[in-house]
Amino acid sequence: MNVSVERVGNEATLKINLPAGEVNKGFAKAVQKIASQVNIPGFRKGKAPRRILELQVGKEAIKQEAFEILANDCFRKAMADEKLIPVSDPTLKESKFEENQDMELVLSIMLRPEPKLGEYKGLSVERKEPEITEEQVNEAVEELRKRGAKMVVAPEAVIMKGDFAIIDFAGTVDGEPFSGGEGKGYPLEVGSGSFIPGFEDQLLGLKAGDSTDVDVTFPEEYFVKELAGKKAVFKVNVQDVKRKELPELTDEFVSANSDFKTLEELKASYRERMQKQAEEQAKADYEKGLIQAAVANAEFEVPEIMVEDRVSQMVDELKMNLESRKMNLETYMQYTGMDMEKLRDTYKETALVNVKTDLVLDAIAKAENIQVGMEDVDAELAGIAGQNNASVEDVKKIISTNGNMGLLLANILRRKAAGVVLDGAAK
Repeated sequence: MNVSVERVGNEATLKINLPAGEVNKGFAKAVQKIASQVNIPGFRKGKAPRRILELQVGKEAIKQEAFEILANDCFRKAMADEKLIPVSDPTLKESKFEENQDMELVLSIMLRPEPKLGEYKGLSVERKEPEITEEQVNEAVEELRKRGAKMVVAPEAVIMKGDFAIIDFAGTVDGEPFSGGEGKGYPLEVGSGSFIPGFEDQLLGLKAGDSTDVDVTFPEEYFVKELAGKKAVFKVNVQDVKRKELPELTDEFVSANSDFKTLEELKASYRERMQKQAEEQAKADYEKGLIQAAVANAEFEVPEIMVEDRVSQMVDELKMNLESRKMNLETYMQYTGMDMEKLRDTYKETALVNVKTDLVLDAIAKAENIQVGMEDVDAELAGIAGQNNASVEDVKKIISTNGNMGLLLANILRRKAAGVVLDGAAK
């Protein structure tokens, strides 16, 4: 087999020539394959001679089967011999295929990019040194105080943002009631944005016993399609107005609502925990910045199909995550007002960043001749097992059964390549 490759960017044209002798072997394989699949009276399966088989299925069927066998074999061999990594199925541009003659194929294929690396050592990005302020600590303590708040009726209060309005409501669209448009004694936190835009603002200034008509328009992307973009009128009656009564921030309150005895102990613990979290986040941001700089310094274009494939992977991960929480993707999209096209669009930017990062880290691993040894694999499996409270053998079995061992190795390789960037950063 002779192969020539013309590559322009990520697109390649393959010209393949296969000698007639190999073509005839392909026809023989096709005859054997079809013979083993059809029942012909008077012959055992797979034993019918070719001329009888041709009468049964037709010469064209045998020719088509032979072409598929040979074209697929030639493509796989060409990819391996030329050390090319396709990211799409091949497209047949031209072909010449007859028994007893050389086969000629012209295929086009999208290839995995080969980034031209720029600087990835000695990089410098800003590293923040976070310092938790007293104000931030107080805000965290205030959250504890809010969790201890009681809701009390405010009889003469005028509704303000943050109040809970206990309301009865009945909505209509074009004068007709609709499913889910009615409620009794509903506790609505005014200003929370949990109702249709504009609804809560029209309750401001009312008090217990007041009634009003609330005019709103459902968002164009509302999860109930029959209501999307429609104008609605809600007749609302305010039963009560409730306000949060915050407890006094004392040592007694702290002791009753936390693991600490005094307010100062609580603040000290919060400050220490928040400082540690801020430092960890600063470190993660710094390392992410270094990797992003290495990616930005590389020159390459990412085929759209690689981004789309990564988006599909992200959608599958979302689906599995939802199912693990007894939800499904269809309900999620209805609730968020998205269809599949919009959902995929939300992932595209992140998918592109992820694909580019993977490609550059793979290129660095190749440039640095990084290898993954069994000790790396064992450590990775042990880490996964520890996180999931499982045995290493169980983890290995699951990964192998799901065909994810290649992904595991790739992740280890990329992490080691990222280590080259991080360890080589300017000090």
